[in-house]
Amino acid sequence: MNNFAENIIFTGIQPSGRLTLGNYLGTMKYWKNFQKSSKCYFCIADLHVLTTSLKDRTYFLKRTILDTLSWYLACGIDYKKNIIFVQSHVPAHSQLYWILNCISYYGELSRMTQFKNQVFFKKKNINLGLFGYPVLMASDILLYQSNLILVGQDQKQHLEFTQKIAKRLNSIYGNIFIIPQIFIPIFGKKIMGLQNPLKKMSKTDKNQKNVIFLEDPVKISISKIQLSITDSDNPPRIVYDPQKKPGISNLLIIGSLLSDQKIEILEKKFLNKTYQQFKDWVSIVLKNFLKKIQNLYLYYRKDELKLYQILKNGSKIANNNAQNFLHKIQKKMNI
Repeated sequence: MNNFAENIIFTGIQPSGRLTLGNYLGTMKYWKNFQKSSKCYFCIADLHVLTTSLKDRTYFLKRTILDTLSWYLACGIDYKKNIIFVQSHVPAHSQLYWILNCISYYGELSRMTQFKNQVFFKKKNINLGLFGYPVLMASDILLYQSNLILVGQDQKQHLEFTQKIAKRLNSIYGNIFIIPQIFIPIFGKKIMGLQNPLKKMSKTDKNQKNVIFLEDPVKISISKIQLSITDSDNPPRIVYDPQKKPGISNLLIIGSLLSDQKIEILEKKFLNKTYQQFKDWVSIVLKNFLKKIQNLYLYYRKDELKLYQILKNGSKIANNNAQNFLHKIQKKMNI
């Protein structure tokens, strides 16, 4: 889509810990441009965090909610123009969640890739919240009549599920919901690990050298780039080929998105250059990006009273809009 003037956009991130470069390049990088001509809801999805261990997560939620908000602002989100809110501050999310649960089927939820992965790796303490995660996500999106959703590649299946159950309820009660479209960037939709470029960069990765966190000291981030896996070509070829050269391809994506230069331009620029020369350039681009965004983050994070006020104002607007739309749904359903 090129014309965003008519769009209502919803996006959100869990305040479950440190945000990664993958989070930024996958979705957050695009927020600043979308907000210029669209009505945007930026959600801090704290209810989704509860699907993990309550003992390990909830005690620091107040801190990480403010951390996440500060990163939103550092990315260029204008709190005066947009609606920034905390998911749990809007009860309609949970109310619509129950309605949508009643038209969601066990079979389709049990086939969700993320759920199956959780079952495979955790194998115990699999809670119903984790099973119903896609339904709550659908509630988040549909509640604001969003028609464009910004997500990473790993959430695509959940968004397709949202479209499916919205159509299902529409077929029963009429056109209640707008069917949202999915925006996933062509490049950056999945930033891979630096030590294992066949695996997505994840904040839960046990090997921290795989991941660059937005809050990482610049020297540590640069060292991770310098130690990143390339390949064994001799002479080196800095070309984009995810199948044959996943490491170099991943660094090309990172360098391209941080510098706003097309990959084909970078391929020409580094023709006949060494991998070390290319890593040095990526390191410089990353350094400049991190210094800027970290300074902005620290500027916003130090004023907690202002952060609380932003969330209070945003949640009030979101709550009012969500409650009005939920009432229309309940009226249609005679409840």
